[in-house]
Amino acid sequence: MDRLIDDRRTRIIVCCGSGGVGKTTAAAAIGLRAAEHGREVCVLTVDPARRLAQAMGLTSLDNTPRLVEGVRDEAGGSLHAMMLDMKRTFDEIVEGHADPARAAQILANPFYQSLSSSFAGTQEYMAMEKLGQLRRSDEWDLIVVDTPPSRSALDFLDAPERLGRFLDGRLIRVLTAPVKAGRPFGRVLNAGFSMMTGALTKLLGGQVLRDAQTFVTAFDTMFGGFRERADATYRLLQAPGTSFLVVAAPEPDALREASYFVERLDEERMPLAGLIVNRVHTMGSHRLSSAQSLAAAETLEGMIPNEGVASAPGAGYSITAAALRLHAERMRLGERERRVAGAFTSAYPAVPVVEVPALPVDVHDLEGLRRIGESLADRG
Repeated sequence: MDRLIDDRRTRIIVCCGSGGVGKTTAAAAIGLRAAEHGREVCVLTVDPARRLAQAMGLTSLDNTPRLVEGVRDEAGGSLHAMMLDMKRTFDEIVEGHADPARAAQILANPFYQSLSSSFAGTQEYMAMEKLGQLRRSDEWDLIVVDTPPSRSALDFLDAPERLGRFLDGRLIRVLTAPVKAGRPFGRVLNAGFSMMTGALTKLLGGQVLRDAQTFVTAFDTMFGGFRERADATYRLLQAPGTSFLVVAAPEPDALREASYFVERLDEERMPLAGLIVNRVHTMGSHRLSSAQSLAAAETLEGMIPNEGVASAPGAGYSITAAALRLHAERMRLGERERRVAGAFTSAYPAVPVVEVPALPVDVHDLEGLRRIGESLADRG
């Protein structure tokens, strides 16, 4: 990790993975470590749980990067953090690419309000839109992105193209495309258009269709810009200054998702830096295996006197046997995690892997993030 963040050519780090594996914590820990290594860092999160704000000592995060206090700045770095406001980002695009009158018309349109708040893929698109804005500002020399929690592994890669295709598509444009008078087959086209809009009216309702038509008319000049920015963001993600980190838990489902990530990133020619296996139960240097611990516990339990017979050694045997069983359970968990992770490394031997040990408590402050960062940098 230190080699990655100390390389000034690294300008974007994208943490991706399935939900619940610790992407947000990993992104925050990477951002903090990079800042304390002298980088000017902005961490962009879209995590609705808002754990990042708590861990960084901020009362709240919003669409504006906020300075994180308590960062060790001896190396001259700084850390800012922000949480994506999907609708506010969409509004900023409208305000930045339309004159005030047209922008006001678009922002007040019910179809736009629904689209900007809940259309499938909007959050992922706006995450990439915000990334592009941050990168163009050139205010930070490293941006760390915590990708959206999605049902599909790489929705955030597909969403810009999908939303751009929708907004720039023929179907939505035909809602407002007039048929020119005198054009051959104009009557046939008009009849066909009337049948289609009639069907849509029955399906959506007349007011919804009118809102959609008004929105498309007002939004017309901005359609091409969405496709253009989607393409630009996609190229940015493929650029040499971008690095992807896949985050997974040491569990079969999470590592299957990680396998999909690795293959898809390779297919899309996205630069993969490695895999972070989070919350690993380390076995340390213990000499007793799980089987040996269980055998020892059973031996001790056989030495415990019958119930009701006073015996100080018996109490000691009982406590020791219980401790051995706990140790056996932990060792069994660690052994299972090793087997699962080993299957991944065997399938993808060229992918660098780093393990982050499971901590006894949740990460809730900068010191906890530093511990995660140290684990990421450990050459072991």
